[in-house]
Amino acid sequence: MRVIVRTFSELCITVGALIVLFVAYVLFWTGIQADRVMGAQIDDLHDQWARQQTPPASTPAPPAPYKSGRPFAVMYIPRLGFTWNKPVLEGTGTGTLKKGLGHYSGTTRLGQVGNFSVAGHRRTYGDPFKDFPELRRGDAVVLTDGTTWFTYRIDKGPYKTVPSDVEVIDAVPRRSGYTRPGRYLTLTTCDPEWGHSHRLIVWAHLDSTQPVEAGQPRALRR
Repeated sequence: MRVIVRTFSELCITVGALIVLFVAYVLFWTGIQADRVMGAQIDDLHDQWARQQTPPASTPAPPAPYKSGRPFAVMYIPRLGFTWNKPVLEGTGTGTLKKGLGHYSGTTRLGQVGNFSVAGHRRTYGDPFKDFPELRRGDAVVLTDGTTWFTYRIDKGPYKTVPSDVEVIDAVPRRSGYTRPGRYLTLTTCDPEWGHSHRLIVWAHLDSTQPVEAGQPRALRR
C-alpha cells in the first residue's frame, strides 16, 4: 500500500511539472518565438521594399497577387502602443497566424473597394490582439505595403459574435452600420481572452492615403 501511495504521489508530481512546463511554453516561449519571427518578417519586408524603389514606369505594372503564407504589409495601431507593429500575411491558417496577422483570402486587397479583413490571435504567439477590447471609435489603424500609407478609422466595435457569423467580413457587413459599398477594414480576434467560443470584431473605413515618400501619416507621429 505504501508503495502504491508513493508511486501515485510521484506520478502526480510529474504530471504537475509537465502542466507547469506546458503553461510556460504557451505563455512565454511561443510569444518569444513569434516576436522573433514577426520582427524578422518586418525587416525582410523593409529590405524588399528598399530594393524595389525604382523610378515609376510610364505604364505601372498591375500589383502582384498576395502569396499564401507570405507577408505583404505592416500594420500599426497607435491605441495599442506606438511600438506596436505586426506583419500581415496572406491567409488565416493555423501556421500563418503563428507568424503574424492573417488576411482573409477572398476579401479585398489593401485600400481597394470592399472589405479588407484581418484576423489575429488574442493570446499566444506574441499576443498580437491582447488589448483588442481597448479599441475605440475614431482610433487609427495604419497599414503600409511599402509604397503607400493607408489610414483607416474605426467606426464600430468591439462587437461580440460567434465564430459561425461569417457575415462580419462581407463586402458590406450587415451589422457594421455601413449601407453601401466602400473601402472598409475588418479586424477579428477570439473572445474570451483565453478561449475561442466567440469573436470580437471592429470595423473601419479608409480615411486617407499618402505615398511613403511623403513620410509617416499624422496618426503615427508622436
